[in-house]
Order: sequence, then C-alpha cells, then structure tokens
Amino acid sequence: MVEAVQDAGVVVTGAGGGIGAALARRFAAEGARVVVNDLNADKAEAVAREIGGIAVPGDASGIVDAARDALGGAVDVFCANAGVAFEGAAAGEPLDEKAWALSWDVNVMAHVRAAHELLPDWLERGRGRFVSTVSAAGLLTMIGAPSYSVTKHGALAFAEWLSLTYRHRGVKVHAICPQGVRTDMLAATGSAGELVLQSTAIEPEAVADALFRGIEQDRFLILPHPEVEGYYQARATAPDRWLAGMNRVQQKWEAAR
Repeated sequence: MVEAVQDAGVVVTGAGGGIGAALARRFAAEGARVVVNDLNADKAEAVAREIGGIAVPGDASGIVDAARDALGGAVDVFCANAGVAFEGAAAGEPLDEKAWALSWDVNVMAHVRAAHELLPDWLERGRGRFVSTVSAAGLLTMIGAPSYSVTKHGALAFAEWLSLTYRHRGVKVHAICPQGVRTDMLAATGSAGELVLQSTAIEPEAVADALFRGIEQDRFLILPHPEVEGYYQARATAPDRWLAGMNRVQQKWEAAR
C-alpha cells in the first residue's frame, strides 16, 4: 500500500473507462476514497459501484465543489484525466474551430479551473496532489492530430508551472505521458494511431502502475513507455533531425492513406 494515498479523498475525471477507470480502481485498491467523474453518468456509476466509490458525473471543468461534498470535506488528490482528441483537417479542408475550442477547454482549461478551485485549500493545509494525464503528444507531438498535440503541450506546461510554483508549499504534481494505450481514444486515432502507436500500446492498468511508482519516487514526469525519455532527449538536443524523422513518418502515413 502507498501511504501517501491511504484514506485520501481522490477525484478522477474521465473515469468511466480507459486510463481514468484504471486510475480509479488503483486508488481504491490502495485505500483511497474515490470520486468517479465522467460525462457519461452510467459509466461513472458502474465504475463507482465496482470500486466502492462515489459517482459524480458531469463536465470535468466544474466538479470540485461537488466532489468535496461527496467526500465530506477535502479533495487530497485530483486526477485531471478527461481528454478529447480530433483528427486534423486535411489541406484545403475547412478549419474545425469548434474542435480546437473544445480541445483547449477540456485538455487545458479544465485543469486550470480545477487547480484554481483546489489551490487555496491545499496551500492552507500545506499538501495536495495534482495528477495530469498529458500523453507523450505533450512531450513530442502526434501526426494527424494538431489540436490534440498543441493542447497536450499546454497541459504539460501548466503542470510544470504548478510544480515549480507550489512544490515548496506541499503541492505534488505528476504529469503522465504515455504513448499508445488500449482505450477507445486509441481506436479513434485511425490510421495514424495504427502506424505510430498500435505496436507498442499498453493496457490502462500499466499506466496506473507507472503513476504509483512515480508517487512512491516523488517524480514529476511519469513515462509508462520508458523509450519516450530517449525521444524527448533527441527532440531537445537535435530538433531539426527529430523533425526530419517525424516528417518521414508523416510522409509514410500520407502514402498509406
């Protein structure tokens, strides 16, 4: 058992399936009291029943107060896991501004709003834990998914800002950056996901395992796919070489479409 989460009040957004459900199950198994949030009320309630948690369905952007009430007090751990992804428009197609706006709202601003509500209490108590499900797309990028890649970079930047600003005041921050995970979102990535992510895809439970190792080791960056560290270093130290390599992947994808 991980002492840091025993009897903690935990909120997991987007927990009706996939990574969110795996996180909710793991926190419950470690002795936490878990609020299960999802837009789909039936899915949230099903996971909550399974783990002995509390379903608080609805938009992830505004559930902190409801979660506090459900937990009978404080939120100790907030997992900003809900996310959306859209395929990018091909050259010459109309720009889907609604998809961009929704991506920004769910993938970034939901994190900002939650932190805004949580921080006063966390800073007063001198403790709190914010877990951001970012994706390797936030460290690197993803072909065919511009709004997802850009907003996941934003989610990572916000998590970094939270950590560097408040770590000395007891706020712990973890950014989870997996590549492919066998979820509905991976299935929705289509041919780009098949080309780049499918061969190394892992189960959602492996992501939860990686997070808990990171909690025990007090690490900010959680890499369920260890090879991502090498890709990240290559991107940082030789950006033009890395971009040229990614462009070759783009060309391979275009040729196969």
